[in-house]
Amino acid sequence: MLTLALRTLRARWTTFAGSFVALCLGVALMTVMGLALAASLDAPTRGPERFAAAPVVVTSHDTVRVPTPIGPRTGRLAHPRPLPDRTVAALRALGRVTVDRSFAVRARGGPADLVGHPWSTARFAPYELTAGRAPRADGEVVAGGDWTAVGRRLPTAHGTVRVVGTVRALGFENPVFYPDAQAARLAPASTRLVVDADPAAVRRTVGADAEVLTGDARRRADPDPDRDREALTALNALFGTAGGVTAFVSVFVVASTFAFAVVQRRREFGLLRAAGATPGQVRRTVLAEALLVGVLASAAGCALGGYGAPLLVGRVVDEGLAPAWFRLGPAVWPYHLAFWTGLLVALCGAAAASWRAGRTAPTQALREASADSGPLTPARRLCGVALLIAAAVLLAHALLTDPGDLLHRKTYVSRPMLLISALALLSPALLRPLTRLLTALPARLPGAVGVLARENTGASLRRTAAIAAPVLVTVALTGSLLGATATLDAARAAELRDRTVADFVIVPATGPATGTATGTTTGPATAATAGGAADGIDPASVARLRRVPGAVVSPTSASAVHVLEDGVALVRSEARAADPRLLAATVRLPVAAGRIAALDDDSIVVNEEWETHTVGRRVQVWLGDGTRRSLRIAAVLSTGTGGNGVWVTPANAVGAPVDRVDVRVAEGADATAVAAALRAAVGGADGARVLTRAQWLDANGPRTNRTTRLGLLLVLGIALLYTALSLANTLVMAASERVREFAALRLAGATGAQVLRLAAAEALTVVVAGALLGVLTAVLALSGMTGALRLLSAPAAPLALPWPALGAATAACALLAVLTSTATTAVVLRRRARA
Repeated sequence: MLTLALRTLRARWTTFAGSFVALCLGVALMTVMGLALAASLDAPTRGPERFAAAPVVVTSHDTVRVPTPIGPRTGRLAHPRPLPDRTVAALRALGRVTVDRSFAVRARGGPADLVGHPWSTARFAPYELTAGRAPRADGEVVAGGDWTAVGRRLPTAHGTVRVVGTVRALGFENPVFYPDAQAARLAPASTRLVVDADPAAVRRTVGADAEVLTGDARRRADPDPDRDREALTALNALFGTAGGVTAFVSVFVVASTFAFAVVQRRREFGLLRAAGATPGQVRRTVLAEALLVGVLASAAGCALGGYGAPLLVGRVVDEGLAPAWFRLGPAVWPYHLAFWTGLLVALCGAAAASWRAGRTAPTQALREASADSGPLTPARRLCGVALLIAAAVLLAHALLTDPGDLLHRKTYVSRPMLLISALALLSPALLRPLTRLLTALPARLPGAVGVLARENTGASLRRTAAIAAPVLVTVALTGSLLGATATLDAARAAELRDRTVADFVIVPATGPATGTATGTTTGPATAATAGGAADGIDPASVARLRRVPGAVVSPTSASAVHVLEDGVALVRSEARAADPRLLAATVRLPVAAGRIAALDDDSIVVNEEWETHTVGRRVQVWLGDGTRRSLRIAAVLSTGTGGNGVWVTPANAVGAPVDRVDVRVAEGADATAVAAALRAAVGGADGARVLTRAQWLDANGPRTNRTTRLGLLLVLGIALLYTALSLANTLVMAASERVREFAALRLAGATGAQVLRLAAAEALTVVVAGALLGVLTAVLALSGMTGALRLLSAPAAPLALPWPALGAATAACALLAVLTSTATTAVVLRRRARA
């Protein structure tokens, strides 16, 4: 069998070339994604940065620890408590104590993530002066980096300061160092300090009041110590999604290509059967051929993927999707996974088609070689119907039990694949009426091209289905993935418009306006800068805002609470703190039960996603500073698009800075005068920003983040690449088998141009039919999402299909199909003419 397979490969290499290239590319893509995913599984071990030269660092507890029957559960606090005064006083008796402070600095013309520190802490990084001197008096600062120079005066929200020195930036923050006394006034509370004493003595003194960090553990006091892990989580999602879709598309297209190649050789199988070959021998011959092609193509794909993976990693680093340290590791398992997957796909793709050919009688095989009958076999119909039923059952189960799951990215990326597979398997039954509908008008036009295009696409359904399948995949993925994000964004935008009733919204001057009217935040819950400093509106500005005549002012703060669900899961919920007496005037919350006015210091507002969400019942929660409280549920909010968080009073969000102020113009007041007074109250351009409702909605409207957007484009780019390859392979293989058909047309009087127009018309008809099936798949997939939104009481939003992207994908497929079809047909006609 192996000898016969080798001779067949040499004799029919053009037939196997398409399968080889398709499989090689699929294995290469899986290798690239696997290597990138393997590299993103582990972050490098970082040493301390900001406190690299500090002997002992003492920090307040920044996590809450809750015992459960299966072990303790921890969660990060939104607002760690300051170090107790008694602890600081006791440490001063052991040795020199340097109190560290961090606060946001907003300087005109400076980086957006400036963070202030006392100058005495600069030596612990260590920062070294590159020019000038240390700050001595109020209004003097030392800046890090090259964005400013000695002698420059910087207008800031804390007043104008003069740069008296600069230090070399170390990369993990953009620092501005103030004299210690001024830093203490700007940030009175401190959560960490450095003590020059024996670590054991420090631990005995501190006890359970704080954490003592030495050695590599000091990195936990650095700004954003989990940034590497968070970056890897985003990369895992990116490469995992792209890898999963790559595997699906490659398996789909490779199996289709192998199956079509085997179907084209049924006349050859009939001759083998007539010569005495048994069905088992025919099947083993085909499997041996697939084994050889699979081994060679998988090996080549692994080698190609090994060269391509560094290019992908370099690109994601250059685009800012991965940190600068991200590199490929020594992992070997992606090569094994890609190789054996490719080999399995080759064998399965060949076996499925060869089974029917092997059990066909010799006379039937010879007869069916000229007429394409029965393309939808019982097994194919059964599999297609089973997948369709499975997709419907899973959708119904999700709608009845957890409709919110349909709004998650992992769900709307994976679920359409069941529908795509089902419709692709059932496509022979759908394509015949669809192609006849598309060619109904052209068939009535003068000439025979329209009639022949209709009959050829309907008679050669295996070829038609093989060409339409990759188009269906590409268009369906484009519509379902981009349509899901567009539909969700439209619902979230409608939700934001419905619930924001303030005339003006005031936010910190730097960075995006965080926080929404629904109780969630579009940024970190603590509104922290990269330096770890809380960025908010200072209390003096809030007090001035309250005194503006004709304005109803409602300050709110970002926080978080933890709740233990099912006795073992510590769940964090983003929260906002507000005065309930002012909240109703500026925010319209979707109350499902209870009253917002009933919110007080002994109660909480939750949403329907909480395990306990009955008005009047009490829930045990851990507040943003770790305090455990039993709070009564005052009201329950509907789930919506997932942005309806928790509301508490300011007394239950101690340490949370005001990061947003909603303002409603009182009845009869002049809105223009109120706006001018608000801007004056916050100190102009260097203070907070005063946004109108329209500006606020525009700044905080839902947008797909950059990583998700590029991930989707990567997925769709892979699908389009595979579609292009599959179309070219299938059309080339099909043209090589239509030599007699084209010769018969020429003998019947057709010109070469007419034959080319026929080939182009057939290709265009099949691509359009495949695109329509793809649009149908996308509509079915998105219908589940719109149903989930209705069940979650989200604002009504229309199903959003990305028509420009769908049109572009269809046009690209059509252009490629027409060019390939006409080019291969021209080559066939030229060879026939020479013969």
